[in-house]
Amino acid sequence: MLVEPQIPQNTGNIARTCAVTGAALHLVYPLGFEISDKKLKRAGLDYWDKLEIFYYDSLEDFFEKNQGGNFVYFTTKGKKRHSDMSYPDGSFLVFGREDAGLPEALLAVNMSHCARIPMRNTLRSLNLSNSVAIAVYEVLRQWDYPGLSSEGKLTGQHVPTDC
Repeated sequence: MLVEPQIPQNTGNIARTCAVTGAALHLVYPLGFEISDKKLKRAGLDYWDKLEIFYYDSLEDFFEKNQGGNFVYFTTKGKKRHSDMSYPDGSFLVFGREDAGLPEALLAVNMSHCARIPMRNTLRSLNLSNSVAIAVYEVLRQWDYPGLSSEGKLTGQHVPTDC
């Protein structure tokens, strides 16, 4: 779930991650771009029709429509590592704006549900789309990658004949 994302390329990349993993994407307005933005569409490639996406007018609207969900708030201010958190079915991974993160008032009352992706203390943060990918794949790892293919195969193209 993205709260007021500002950069269309990030949201497009996140949409692609959601599509290939089967995760739903939840967007909370206001967005820093139009959904029809070419950069957003380009970053998401041709995966938009394979994506379950929900829109909310505000953070309050999101919580009202998803009562009873398990919310994990990703923030550089978290005290627990993302890999130490538990993600039961129905979990929502909540991410804030690229330039501001999640509101501190929200974090303060939910600190036991705040996750931090470890990084150097001297640097501000990871890119939002990278953070979402790390978080989504940690959840999937804990769930043993349900419904996802774990094995690829060569196409036979460009394979040397003397192997």
